[in-house]
Amino acid sequence: MKKLIASLIISLSVVSFALGQSGDWFGKLNVNGNALILVFHLSDENCTMDSPDQGIKDIPASLERTSTGIKVSIPSINASYEGFFMGKTVSGTFTQHGRSFPLTLIPGIPKRNRPQTPVGPFPYKTEELSFSNGDAVLKGTLALPEKYDRNTLVLIMVTGSGLQNRDEEIFEHKPFAVIADALARHGFASLRYDDRGFGDSTSDLVYATTEDFKNDALAGIELLRERFCHVGVLGHSEGGTIGLMLAAEKKVDFVVSLAGAVVSGKQILLEQNRWALLQAGYSEDITKNYCRVLEGLFDDIETGITPKLNVQDLPPELENNLKSVWTQANTPYMRYFLSMDISSSLADITCPVLALNGTKDRQVDCEENLGALREGLAGAKRIVPVKGVNHLFQHCDTGDVSEYKEIEETIAPEVLETIVAWLKELYTGS
Repeated sequence: MKKLIASLIISLSVVSFALGQSGDWFGKLNVNGNALILVFHLSDENCTMDSPDQGIKDIPASLERTSTGIKVSIPSINASYEGFFMGKTVSGTFTQHGRSFPLTLIPGIPKRNRPQTPVGPFPYKTEELSFSNGDAVLKGTLALPEKYDRNTLVLIMVTGSGLQNRDEEIFEHKPFAVIADALARHGFASLRYDDRGFGDSTSDLVYATTEDFKNDALAGIELLRERFCHVGVLGHSEGGTIGLMLAAEKKVDFVVSLAGAVVSGKQILLEQNRWALLQAGYSEDITKNYCRVLEGLFDDIETGITPKLNVQDLPPELENNLKSVWTQANTPYMRYFLSMDISSSLADITCPVLALNGTKDRQVDCEENLGALREGLAGAKRIVPVKGVNHLFQHCDTGDVSEYKEIEETIAPEVLETIVAWLKELYTGS
């Protein structure tokens, strides 16, 4: 009888614990040496998952409770999680696209300190806007300073590569929100929007290329011209490239390029891989050999040829990585990006350009790209290498991507000051 009662108590406690696993749980996923936080909002009726490091929230999911744990399915990203109750934690495995990673969940939602993120009340107003480019519907936020009129300078803000929301959120940093706030406080308007197929914006992304993202921005520019006389673009990374493309087509009145890529996409990616391999401890010879094979692979992707990889003298993990590149990179977007090189069109840009790049940028090389702008731009220009900052314009140690999430600063104050001062000169003509 005592054994039966004890067994019943244990069973009831397991059921009680299982039923209590609603609410917020998070864990750190280790992907190729990088920690990626995942947050599960467990609920029988409205289960969702967030990836705050990527600025992704409320991915629909479904929850199944078992006698020993939980199963969560996230079909839209081809992922799942299965975990077992271990006291106050859930120990399990996260699986996506056939790859599995250990993931332990603990209660709560992690909060990183981001002191620059704007907090209201604000001395300016905002409007929610919608505009279209073909089947793409873009949703965004227009920030309007006090006493604005048709002569107020307005900037459309264009994010970098990869799908991002209107704040260009990454690792809980919101650089576009910080920039928009600084602009509005100094008398300038701005429009920032969710990328097509992300956040509140809609579209099919299967065949989308940088050209489509450029035309999305152009649709926003045309909307702004209905209310403002002076419309410019502020773009980061690929968004900076898009801003320069629009300037070459005479679609904007001025450009602020933040780490905009001028050299070819292929050259950008080769430099990124070279830095990453050296940082990971691979020798110069292995790194050189890997990049040689990768360059040939990129050439084949551009032309649509099935590659014949010569992976001799490479470690097995790098050989496997190269084989996966073909599958992941053989897309319309990547074929366009690899061949994209705007250096030849710089002479067509006659509007004022402010270009900034961090001296510790490991994604878009500072001197290589700013040097091309110095030589190629025909119109008024200000070229500014910002000392000691990375691709996100944070003060940093090495500039490596792994530092982004650990740095509390979202964007260096001197970058904001430079942008504002340049716009004031542009506005007054002084």
